[in-house]
Amino acid sequence: MYFTDRGIEELQQRREDEDLSVDWVCDKMRTFVDLHPQFENAIDQFAVFLARDDEDDD
Repeated sequence: MYFTDRGIEELQQRREDEDLSVDWVCDKMRTFVDLHPQFENAIDQFAVFLARDDEDDD
């Protein structure tokens, strides 16, 4: 288990009954980068990963 899995598991437990929109996730990511600019590159890479995740579905 990676250290980050704890945060992912907490997110899943706290939000599992909610329908989250892409707009909500993007807003939260922007807010996070505003508060923690040192993670800008990681958040950008994660956003690109999410945006392009379906490219290999062909």
